[in-house]
Order: sequence, then structure tokens, then C-alpha cells
Amino acid sequence: MRAIIVFRKTMREMSRDAWMLGLTLIFTPFFVVLYWIWFSGGSTTYNVILINQDRGVQMPSGATLHAGDETVAAITKEITYADGKPLLNVIHAQDRSEADSILKDRKAAAFILIPEDFSQTLQRLEDGDRSVTTNVTFGGDVSNPYYMVAANLALTGVDRYVQEVTGQQPLIGYVEEPMGLSAARSEFETYVPGTLVFSVVLLIFLTAMTVAREIELGALRRLQLTPMTSIDLLGGMTIALVLIGALSIALAFGVAVVLGFRSLGPLWVAILVGTITCLSVIGMGLVIASFTRTVSQAFVVANFPLALMMFFSGVIFPMPKVTLFTLAGHEFGVYDILPPTHAVVALNKVLTLGAGLEEVTYELTMLTILSIVYFVIGAWLFKHYHLRSR
Repeated sequence: MRAIIVFRKTMREMSRDAWMLGLTLIFTPFFVVLYWIWFSGGSTTYNVILINQDRGVQMPSGATLHAGDETVAAITKEITYADGKPLLNVIHAQDRSEADSILKDRKAAAFILIPEDFSQTLQRLEDGDRSVTTNVTFGGDVSNPYYMVAANLALTGVDRYVQEVTGQQPLIGYVEEPMGLSAARSEFETYVPGTLVFSVVLLIFLTAMTVAREIELGALRRLQLTPMTSIDLLGGMTIALVLIGALSIALAFGVAVVLGFRSLGPLWVAILVGTITCLSVIGMGLVIASFTRTVSQAFVVANFPLALMMFFSGVIFPMPKVTLFTLAGHEFGVYDILPPTHAVVALNKVLTLGAGLEEVTYELTMLTILSIVYFVIGAWLFKHYHLRSR
């Protein structure tokens, strides 16, 4: 009952600080809208420079084969997403010098150079002469993260065209079978699960600052004169913070759906993942509040764990797996001590691949364990440093 009193008091104080509460609730939905604007609800198109030096060749029928031009058309037409949208945008250049200038400005990711004898070689191959060959040159700035994707896609288009013209078949055929809705996902949609976890991560600010306010204003000292225990105090605050976290996730998800996001899995599982993640982040916020005495201190200190969770848990971009040990058939990595790491994986499975509860059992288990660990540590530290007389 006392926890309910603390809950009401916490909610009332949060409502008075409209700026902090409002920013917590709208920050993630705002970023969802930004992602939608940046990517226009579509997917990345990779710019590739084509240097077409092919001179063409006269066919026995009298027509002229311009294999270089036809290759460009094939790349644009055949290298597409599952919904037919183009993967490559071809930029024409006269020579390597012009191409290098474009690449240096990162207006393109790679270049493909079609040689002068391209058409002639294909004609002779079509006629059965296997003694001829030619070289298609490609390259670019290998430090550009888009380089390998753009180059490989463009070369795939060239290879398909060569096989079609010469009548050669590949030695081995490859058939792609995407999981869930992953093939039909726009780039905007791929960012949504991580963005939802980001809304939970931001809860660390609200937690640390809410508790720090109680310390700074002397409210804890007054509470120590009442029969209220630390469990009542932290329990009431936690209920309020989980409610705010759930509302933030709901708002972000609602905005994403309005902008075209589609969920394949059961939403109640995603809600469960978000709720447990809220508890773990609240626990981390309690740890921060235990070592601070003012709201400004809590805000500054909270930036450090926030940065860790943002950049090392897969919320912003995927991180390489640094395995420490194997647990129940699952690799446990360095970054797995951060709860959002498991939340991102679980939400991607549920929202994109249509996974059910049984398929995210490991992630939920790890989230629960980490939530308990962080919350217990945070509660103990808070009681030790600020509620000693109790």
C-alpha cells in the first residue's frame, strides 16, 4: 500500500516537470519520424560508376551489339529488392580520372570498367570460341562501408548478362529463401526494433534524475521518519518508471506503424521484452543515483552507461560477437552484460521474423537475470548510501 503512495507521489512530481517527462515520451517517436524522412520509407540504393569503353561489334545479321550499354540496362533491371525497387544507381563516367573524383567525394561506392573488346569477346564466346577472354575492372575506396556491397552487386549483374548472351549456365545455382518479412523490409523498418529498445534505454536518465531529485530535495530524509521501507520506496518508483517506459515504447511503435512498419510476430511478446528491459535499465539508473546527490550530477553520470548501451548493444548498429563462453548452447559475449543486447535480438526475431515466445526464451531469460542483478545491486547501493538509518 505504501508503494502505491510512492507511485502516486512520483507520477505527480513527474507531471510537474513537463519538460523532462515530455522529452522522455516524444524523443523516440521523433527519431522514428526522422528515420522515415531520411530513408523515405524505402531502402538504400548504392551508387556505382560505370566506365563503358566498349566499342561494340558488328553481328553477322548486320546489327551492332553494344554489350556495354546492355550490361548497364541489365544491372539496373535485374539487381533489385524483392519489391522490385532498384538496388543500384548507375553513374556514367568517361574515364578513371572522372570516376576517381566522384569516389573521393563518396558520391559513389565503386566503379566498374567495361573494356573495349567486351562486345567482341562475348560474340566469340557465343559462337563457341572458348579461347578468348577479357577483363572487367572494378574498384573503389575499400574503406567505404558500402564498397563491397555495391561492387559485388554490380559484378553479379555483369555476370548474369554475360551468361545470358553467351548461353552459358552457372555450374551451381543458388536460391534465396528469406526469413519472415526480412526480404520485403524497407530500410526504415529494419531500424524500428532498435529504435524501440532505444526508447527503453533513455529511461536511465529519468530513473537517475527522479531518484536524485528525492535526494536533493531532502525528501528521503523525511521519508525515513515514516514507517516506509526502502522496498516501498523503490517499488513505487519502479512502477511509475515502468509505466512511463511502456508508454514511450507504445508511442514509438504507434508512430512506426502509422509510417508503414509491419509486425509479423505476436505483439504481447514484444511488450514482454520491453517491460523486462525497462526493469533492467531502471536498475542501472538506481546504481547511478546511488553515487549522485543532485539532478545535474545524475544527468551527467547517466551519459556514460547510456553511451555503452547505445553503441555496444546493437541498438544503433550491429556489433561483432566477442565470445567469452558458451551457455546452454548459446555464445555469451562481452556485450551481453548489457540488457539491450538481448532486447534488440528478441525484438528483431519477433517483429521481423515472426518468432513466438518459445523462440526468444533465451533472450528473455538473460534479460530477466540481468534485470534482477542490476536491480538488486542498484537497490542495495541506494539503501547503503542513502537509507543507512533504515
